[in-house]
Amino acid sequence: MIKRVIFAIFLLGSFWGVTGQVKAQSALSSEPEPPFGDVLCQPGVYQNVSADCLALGPSEFLTDLARLGIVYPPQPLPAYHPGPEYDQVPVKFAKINVEPTEPVAIYSSVEDAASGNNPLRYLGGGILRYVSYKNQVDMGGGHYVQLQTGEWMRASPAALSSFQGLVFAQLPKNSFGWIVERTRPRSAPDYQSPELGKVLERETVVPIYNLQRNAQGDWYLVGVNEWVERRYIRQFVINLTPPEGVDNNRWIEINLYEQTLGVYENGRLLFATLIASGVKPYYTRPGLFKIEKKKPLETMQGAFEADKSDAYYLEDVPWTMYFDQARALHGAYWRTMFGYPQSHGCVNLSLGDAHWLYDWAKEGDWVYVWDPSGATPTDPEFYTQGGA
Repeated sequence: MIKRVIFAIFLLGSFWGVTGQVKAQSALSSEPEPPFGDVLCQPGVYQNVSADCLALGPSEFLTDLARLGIVYPPQPLPAYHPGPEYDQVPVKFAKINVEPTEPVAIYSSVEDAASGNNPLRYLGGGILRYVSYKNQVDMGGGHYVQLQTGEWMRASPAALSSFQGLVFAQLPKNSFGWIVERTRPRSAPDYQSPELGKVLERETVVPIYNLQRNAQGDWYLVGVNEWVERRYIRQFVINLTPPEGVDNNRWIEINLYEQTLGVYENGRLLFATLIASGVKPYYTRPGLFKIEKKKPLETMQGAFEADKSDAYYLEDVPWTMYFDQARALHGAYWRTMFGYPQSHGCVNLSLGDAHWLYDWAKEGDWVYVWDPSGATPTDPEFYTQGGA
C-alpha cells in the first residue's frame, strides 16, 4: 500500500514538472502580448502635444510648472550684487539724537563738548539731522565726533544699510522681486489658506511666476504652491523698450508703484534695485528728465511746512545726481528700509546702489519716472522744487 502511494506521488510530480516545462517553453516561444493603450513619456517637460507618448504623471507636473516659467530644480537669477567696495564712502556719518526742536551745540574741543562748556555755535532743530565726521572719541558714556571743520559735537555713529541691488549678466527668464516685510508664503492666494513652514526674510530676492488678483489684493506665485500678497513684496517689471524721447539707448527707469529702479543700455537690463521715493504730498514727479548735475558729496537741508516742523539737515549726501530741479538720485545713509515712499521728492538709494549708479551714469542720461497705478499726480503745477 505504501509503495503504491509513493509511486502515485512520483507520477504526479513528474506530470506537474513536465507540464510546467511545456508551459514555460510555450511562453518563451510565443509572440509578446501587444501593449494596451499609449506609452507614457519619460519624466520631462513636454510643452507640445506628442503623438509618441502620453505626458502624464511626473511629466504632466513638470510641464505645468514649465508653462508658469518654473524650472525644476529652480535656477538662480543670472545676477550678482555690486560688492562691498561700493558701500565705501570717503566720510563717516553720525546721527544727532536729541528732540527735533532742540538746537545742538558745537564746540572747539572734545573736552568742551563733553563738559558742555564754551559752545561756538548751534545747529538748528529738525526731525532729521545727520553730520559727517572724521574722528570719534567716547567719553563719559557719550559719543563725540569731530566734524569736517575740526569742531566737535555729541552724536552717534550711524547704522548703515548694506542692502544692494542686482547687476545682470544676462536677461532673466522670469520676473522677480524683493520681499519687503518678513513673511511666510501661503499654499493658495488667499488668507484662508495655511501658511507654509518656509520663512522669507526682508530683502530676499524671489522669482515671480504668476499674479492673481482677488478681493484681498494682488498675490504673487514665488514657488510651487507658494503665494505672497503684494504688501510683502515688490515686483521688478522688466521693460526693454526705451521710453518715448530717449534718444541714446541709455536710461534709468523709476517705477513709483513698485518702488524699483532699473538701468537699461542698448536694449539690455544692467541693474535693478529697490528705492524710496517721495511720500505724499512730496511725490517724485512722473515724467522724462535728464541728469543735470553729478556731485559726489552734497549737503542737503530744508523744510516744507510753514512752521519748519519737518526741517532736515543732511551733511555730505553721497553720489548725488540732480534730474528734476532739487529732486535727485542719491545715497541715503539715514535709510535702513527701501521699498516704500519716504522722501521729500528725491529718489533715495542705498549707498552701494547709489555708488554703482553714479559710476555708470553720465550727465545728460535719461531718467524716466512713472507710476503704473496712476496714483501719483502728473500736473506740473502740483510740484515744488522738491528735496531729500
